[in-house]
Amino acid sequence: MIIKTTPDREKAESILKMVNTTLEMVASLDSKKFPSHVTKEYYDIMRELLSIILLLDGYKTVGEGAHKELIEYFVNPVSNLSEEDLTLIDNLRIIRNRISYDGFFVTQDYLERNKGTFLSIINKLKKMVGSKLR
Repeated sequence: MIIKTTPDREKAESILKMVNTTLEMVASLDSKKFPSHVTKEYYDIMRELLSIILLLDGYKTVGEGAHKELIEYFVNPVSNLSEEDLTLIDNLRIIRNRISYDGFFVTQDYLERNKGTFLSIINKLKKMVGSKLR
C-alpha cells in the first residue's frame, strides 16, 4: 500500500549514503563466486533509490506487496524509467525473493549479461534522486 507522508530530505540523504556504501561493498565482492549475493544487492540498491524518490514525493510503501507497488508507482509518463527498466526491476524483485526465500542461485552468466543494465538503471535512479535533492 502506498500512503501519504511528509517528505523527509534528511532521511532520503541518509538512505542515499547507505546506497553508496552498498555500491562500494558490491564492487569489492567476487561476483564470480557470489553472483546471487551481488544480484540481490543490485536489486536492493534499486529498491532503495526508488524509495528515496517516493519519500521525496511525500509517499511511502507499507505492508504485503510493498516492493511491487513501489515499482508500479513509477509506471507514469513523468518517470525517467522506461517500461524495459521497470520490467527488469520487477524481474529482479522476483529473483531476489527466490534467492532470499527459496535458496535460488543466480548463474555467473546471468549477472555478467545484466550487470551493465543494472548499473545503467542505478545511475538513472541516482540522477533522479539528485535532481529531487537540489
